Amino acid sequence: MTNINIPVSVLNLAPIREGQGAKQAIDSMVDLAQATEKMGYTRYWIAEHHNAPTLVSSATSMLIKHTLDHTEEIHVGSGGIMLPNHAPLVVAEQFGTMATIYPNRLDLGLGRAPGTDMLTADALRRSNNDSVYTFPKDVQSLLTYFGPEENQGRVKAYPGVGTNIPIYILGSSTDSAVLAAKLGLPYVFASHFAPKYMEEAISIYRERFQPSEYLDSPYMMVCVNVIAAESDEEAKVESTTMQQFFLNVVRGTKNPLSPPVENMDKIWNQQEKEVASSMSSMTLLGSKDSIREQLSRFQEKYNVDEIMAISYIYDTDKQKRSYQILKEVVDGK
Repeated sequence: MTNINIPVSVLNLAPIREGQGAKQAIDSMVDLAQATEKMGYTRYWIAEHHNAPTLVSSATSMLIKHTLDHTEEIHVGSGGIMLPNHAPLVVAEQFGTMATIYPNRLDLGLGRAPGTDMLTADALRRSNNDSVYTFPKDVQSLLTYFGPEENQGRVKAYPGVGTNIPIYILGSSTDSAVLAAKLGLPYVFASHFAPKYMEEAISIYRERFQPSEYLDSPYMMVCVNVIAAESDEEAKVESTTMQQFFLNVVRGTKNPLSPPVENMDKIWNQQEKEVASSMSSMTLLGSKDSIREQLSRFQEKYNVDEIMAISYIYDTDKQKRSYQILKEVVDGK
């Protein structure tokens, strides 16, 4: 019997829904965190995006702090902090401060992409050097800043020293799999928008993993889209919100998260459909029975340690229900 009784977590890009503003998007983010905490989800991660008028996830650490303030025990973290945009010392100080206020509740997921367009990346960048290439060194700096004082140099993160905040390497290609394996850190693959290299990245990570003080054996997390509903038909209708979201990405348009539609073929052309569908191909979609079957098949093939779910559903009650269905599936209910 395939093990689908695994931890499940949440990723939220904090989108602005059609007809809403930034404050409502932040309130919805907190509301979903509280709901999924009650359901028994393991983590709640918030993304980092810049110059995106339909997402409010630019000041990620502030949103994490706000979510920690309004929840009790769920781990809250970054999916991820995009290190090219930040000096590691500043990240260590911010997360060290949060870990001091909320001990043992913080995760730090780290990405090597800027999370925006190149013009905005230039406006954010902390130096003229291409800090994407310093990612491995920057990760090592953070591990040191959070570690014991005796292992550190003259520059330290106060507070931060000795907090041992768990670090996760995020990736959408095989490069990060190599790094996560080499450092002996948990690895999270972004198959919710870049499924192409998932299988290869999982294999590389597991084959090359080197045990470390942080992990004895590989810990593989995969982020997938989940659109769960009472019936397959309802889920298909709700999934048109996600399809419009990815069409936005393909077209470079900036529409808020939109209500479901009856027919996507009236909106996209064949080429747009193919590109958007390939980006969102790693989706668990349908009724509880369908989700159970799809997750079982996925686990038979990949046997990952944790699923992180992102659910682009317009109606917030239906979004919560989608997460409830997934949790019931992994709980065997």
